[in-house]
Amino acid sequence: MKNTFLSIALVSLLFASCGSDDTADIIINDNSVVNNNNGGTTTGSETIELTGNQTSNLTLDSANEYIVTGPLIMESGTTLSIPAGMTIKAAATGADVYIAIAQGASIDANGTASNPIIFTSASNTPNAGDWGGLILLGKAPINSVVGGNATSTSEIASLPYGGSAFDDNSGTLRYVRVEYSGGKADGQSENNGISFYGVGNGTTVEYIQAFEGKDDGVEFFGGTVNVDFVSVVNAQDDSLDWTEGYSGTITNAYVKHGVDHDKGIEADGFNTDIGNNADPKFYSKPTVTNLTIVGLGSGTGNEAVRLRAGTQGIFTNVSITGFAEGFDLDGDQGDSPTGAGVISGDLKVVSVIFDDVTVNLKNDTGETFTEADFLTVDTNATGTDFETWGAGWTRQ
Repeated sequence: MKNTFLSIALVSLLFASCGSDDTADIIINDNSVVNNNNGGTTTGSETIELTGNQTSNLTLDSANEYIVTGPLIMESGTTLSIPAGMTIKAAATGADVYIAIAQGASIDANGTASNPIIFTSASNTPNAGDWGGLILLGKAPINSVVGGNATSTSEIASLPYGGSAFDDNSGTLRYVRVEYSGGKADGQSENNGISFYGVGNGTTVEYIQAFEGKDDGVEFFGGTVNVDFVSVVNAQDDSLDWTEGYSGTITNAYVKHGVDHDKGIEADGFNTDIGNNADPKFYSKPTVTNLTIVGLGSGTGNEAVRLRAGTQGIFTNVSITGFAEGFDLDGDQGDSPTGAGVISGDLKVVSVIFDDVTVNLKNDTGETFTEADFLTVDTNATGTDFETWGAGWTRQ
């Protein structure tokens, strides 16, 4: 097999990257994708390393093997296209190995149930945190900036995100699984399995899974993207996380805890490290329908869902199993009015079933309301049918 090192960066970065590699790789200094053929067809199979800033479309060839060895950043105006059934490996060197789809770029990852697209560690003995993860950045609203077309910058890569395009389109993720991600740069900068930064609802996201991640499974930093059929298994931090005014829909979500874990959902109305800077202020308010969260038992001492910093949201058809607390609400009567959302009807659970849950609701919001004001127990609630839609392409 021929080893070809594809670096899509400046020449200086090319030589620096090569210098850290003990193999006798061939360096391609132009921006062609395969053998100076501008992404055209090649004969035979190659192992191609991917890193750097990509300024033209990149189409992966199913005949080849690809290994991400550093930050691969698709710049504005480019598209990363990945065929169904492909496995893209990432060097197990931690936080600085990731794929980022910048504002104005797009990804076309169209897998199928029988041929999913898999992003995983290149290690023979993979572990959570081996590499970074998949990052999408868009131009939809966030509340960490004043408004209009103002942008913030991502934790990883410091790339811009946010704006005023509710229907911004970052491409398609369909039948995509991300494994062994979550490498941490430091205590404040952490990769997730899949990160959505200001991604708009013109983006198609359905049938995605984050498996065995070191940090959060799937996190939404503002934006309006809608996600259907999402699974997070064995995330070591929160499985689903939203902040910065996220207002999309999450439909058919399945969360299962492993031995190391934090919360099934951690939800913030705004980023408490930055502040709610929108004018006028707004808070996260997603619609979550058909949700199942499976914990390790009520004796484990943690909560399934934490709602804080003024987040709002409407939950329907929820199943929670095996937690000390079902819903833990935190806030105050000032800038984090989580309880006020309950009173106004902007934060509520329409139907939920609890199994092996000690406390259904813990109220630390500073507001007075009853459990019935917030949630409706429904013994007919089912959550999501993960056994059906997750069959064949997910790991459990």
